[in-house]
Amino acid sequence: EVQLQASGGGLVQAGGSLRLSCEVSGDTFGEYFIGWFRQAPGKERDGILCISFGESDKCTYNSDYLQELKDRSTISSDNAKNTVYRQVDKMKPEDTAVYYCAAAEEDSFPYYMDYWGQGTQVTVSS
Repeated sequence: EVQLQASGGGLVQAGGSLRLSCEVSGDTFGEYFIGWFRQAPGKERDGILCISFGESDKCTYNSDYLQELKDRSTISSDNAKNTVYRQVDKMKPEDTAVYYCAAAEEDSFPYYMDYWGQGTQVTVSS
């Protein structure tokens, strides 16, 4: 079992960049798939990007849904720090949302995640 703590949200101007962090604690020697999700006001929660963590295989999720956002995003991990990052560049007001990180024990992103962190609010001003 793992716990996840997302951070790094805040207010950013349109065109700027932001790096969100997801600190993973607990059974960090296990094999997990860490994913980032967003939930815009009044909308469903959407999966964005996934990365393997620990010794797990690579995430296989491949969809062009939210491709424009994915093209501006980079996901990375630092296993020594037990942290997964998501960098977003050229931010837009429509990126305003609560962003969550979550972990799955199987390669099931974005359909099923076993553990969720609390969200971090990102607001992009025009």
